[in-house]
Amino acid sequence: MKDKVCVITGSTSGIGRGIADHFARLGARVVVHGRNVERGEAAVKAIKGAGGEAFFVAADLKDEASCRALITKTIERYGQIDVLVNNAADTTRGTIESTKMDLFDALIAQNLRAPFILMQEAVIHMKPRRSGSIVNIGSVNAYIGEPKLCAYSVSKGGLMTLTKNTSSLLNQYRIRVNQINVGWTETEGEHKVKTEGEGLGPEWLEEAVKTRPFGRLLLPHDIAYAAAYFASDESECVTGSIMDLEQYPVGAPPNW
Repeated sequence: MKDKVCVITGSTSGIGRGIADHFARLGARVVVHGRNVERGEAAVKAIKGAGGEAFFVAADLKDEASCRALITKTIERYGQIDVLVNNAADTTRGTIESTKMDLFDALIAQNLRAPFILMQEAVIHMKPRRSGSIVNIGSVNAYIGEPKLCAYSVSKGGLMTLTKNTSSLLNQYRIRVNQINVGWTETEGEHKVKTEGEGLGPEWLEEAVKTRPFGRLLLPHDIAYAAAYFASDESECVTGSIMDLEQYPVGAPPNW
């Protein structure tokens, strides 16, 4: 990963932050992205304090121009882009009955349309170099999904199809596209959703881990290790792959 230029969306917290920190430790030049400037600057400061290289770009990925500008600013800063990690996602709850169209449109824009635009823009700069890796962070909800995650699940299913479709074209340019379908992960965002969004007490985590065979939820570094494999030259012949990164509850079949 040394000196690879890596754009990681939604990397001021949670899974994205874990990926950014890990990539920087491996020697990558990291483009931290988010909407909160304070958190973005804190992430860059932490990476540089640990001896890494990073800079922050604020962008609302629901806006097409902002998506394209994220890639443009990366090129202006580093002159290339080697890795794009599409991690940013909106997980707002809603069933088929309760989801309003403005929410549906917002989730599709953030979780599916933005990765499409970012990939489209990144490929322009990857093609001439005949090199590049795109890692899409999906969800095990892509297969069926919890009823309360209807629009989110649809968006992640679409992302999985986008991964497969683009990989079949871009392999001729030696650009690889893979996806990690992540399971239940402990992040500050998940804690906020459980306590503020779903009204659960702080003991929600204690109850949640009882359902996991290894006694804990996934953590951001678990996803970061897998993302580093797909981003690095160690997976140079792997493209169009979907990896489920989850510890399914005891007795549950895969893609339950």
